[in-house]
Amino acid sequence: MTAAAPAPTSPLADRPRPGLRERKKIKTRTAIRTATYELIEQHGYDATTIEQIAERAEVSPSTVFRYFPTKEDIVLTDEYDTVLEEDLRARPADEPWLDSLRYVLRKAIGTSGAEEPEVTRLRSRLMLEVPAVRSRMIESMSETGRLLCRVIAERTGRDSADLEVRVYAMSLIGGLAEISVHWAQNNYRDDLTDLVDRTLNVFDRGLPGL
Repeated sequence: MTAAAPAPTSPLADRPRPGLRERKKIKTRTAIRTATYELIEQHGYDATTIEQIAERAEVSPSTVFRYFPTKEDIVLTDEYDTVLEEDLRARPADEPWLDSLRYVLRKAIGTSGAEEPEVTRLRSRLMLEVPAVRSRMIESMSETGRLLCRVIAERTGRDSADLEVRVYAMSLIGGLAEISVHWAQNNYRDDLTDLVDRTLNVFDRGLPGL
């Protein structure tokens, strides 16, 4: 397998500048997330309320719920979620699938780690320590799995609803979800891109000894 290219500066940098309405939405989402992270650091996850988040972000509670259905969603979603499918489709059609996935994941990790390393660590810790966040993460995996199914189906010429496509996509999602948990359990000492490589190597080479 060929090595992935180094992570570029931003997964959003090469995209057209969004319109005013979309920029306002991004600004509001960012303010809500920032307020949430600050409050969780100060008071803990369970003690942080939607009302507190809304006050800190200078929006109404209904606005918070309009952007994020649950408090767990505030922790788990970010602006990079929406570009994963686009980035995968932008990779060369003849590039090995796992190379494409490796490139896109390293790109996202490189950006998030450089821009907000404390937030990246906090999110991983909450996935590990807070049952509600872990449960919501598992629920949201199905949506990301459907995204991967679409891209895998295009690459292989198969139907995205095929059982084999779905099993493969959800196996990938489950493996990738374990990266954050493993990282937090081991006090963030590992490099996240190395953990991505190790995870994808399991799919590429299998588990030694089996």
